Amino acid sequence: MKFSFALVAALASVANAAVLNVARAAQDVFVPHIESPKLGDVLVVGDSLTVTWDTSNAPENITNTEGRVMLRQGPVTFPFYLARGFSILKGSVTFTVPDVVPSDQYQLVLFGDSGNFSPPFSIVSAAPAPEAVEAPAL
Repeated sequence: MKFSFALVAALASVANAAVLNVARAAQDVFVPHIESPKLGDVLVVGDSLTVTWDTSNAPENITNTEGRVMLRQGPVTFPFYLARGFSILKGSVTFTVPDVVPSDQYQLVLFGDSGNFSPPFSIVSAAPAPEAVEAPAL
């Protein structure tokens, strides 16, 4: 039985596509649920914040395990990282709350191989230190 060149090329193309699809299927996108901060939390500029997310349903083969956290206000994501270079499988990262304009419309964006948002929370300014008052002489 003779096969034509076109038939062999077509079969090779189908086999190649099947191999590529198997290779793509081996890598999964992980979109972990952010557990904290929670809806309505109030964060204070300069305080330490530990962001946590659920890793219990992490797939075996994640496309990108290097995590990054960015701040978002309304539709705008700030062009700086609050944290980066950590494993998305760690489930938490700690950083300092940045000095930004107080608002109740902030969210965190957690990137690994996808970006997902925390619920909205507030950032407020740190309370100013009370001024020293000199006691009157008796």
